[in-house]
Amino acid sequence: MQCPSCQHTDSRVLESRAADSGRSVRRRRECLNCEFRFTTYERVETVPITVVKRNGTRETFNRAKLLHGLLRACEKTGLEPARLEAVVDEIELELQQRSGREVTSCEIGELVLRHLSEMSEVAYVRFASVYRQFQGISDFVATLEGLDKRNGGRRSKPSLAAIG
Repeated sequence: MQCPSCQHTDSRVLESRAADSGRSVRRRRECLNCEFRFTTYERVETVPITVVKRNGTRETFNRAKLLHGLLRACEKTGLEPARLEAVVDEIELELQQRSGREVTSCEIGELVLRHLSEMSEVAYVRFASVYRQFQGISDFVATLEGLDKRNGGRRSKPSLAAIG
C-alpha cells in the first residue's frame, strides 16, 4: 500500500476491523519510511453493474451518484446520512445478487422509491418528481394519493380532498 504522504510502498497494519456491516475491512496503517498513519479499506471486488439509461446509453453503476440523489431528496428532512448510505448499500447488494449484470435506471428508481416510502413522504415526493419527470401539479397530486393509499391512509395530515 502506497503511503499518501511520501509514496513509499511499505507499511505495517496497526489495526483491522470490519466495516460496512462486514462487507469491507478497515485497516489503520503506518508507513515504515515516514511513520505517517493512514486508513485503508478493503472490499470484495464485484462484477460491475451496467445501468441502461432511458435514452438507451449504458454506464457503470455509480453508488456515489445514487447517494447524491438520495441526499438531495432528503435535504432538511432529518434523515441521517448514515441511514441513506445504508439504503445505497442495500440497493447495491440487491443489484449484485441479481443474475443479470444490466439494470435499467427505472428499476433503480423504483428500488429507491420503495425505500423512501418507508422513510419520508417528503423525500419520496422530491425523488419521484425528478425521477418520474413531473410536468405539473397533477403529477404531484397523483403521487401523493398513491402514497396515501400505499400507507393505508395513515397520514396524520389532512387528506388531499381537504386541502383543495
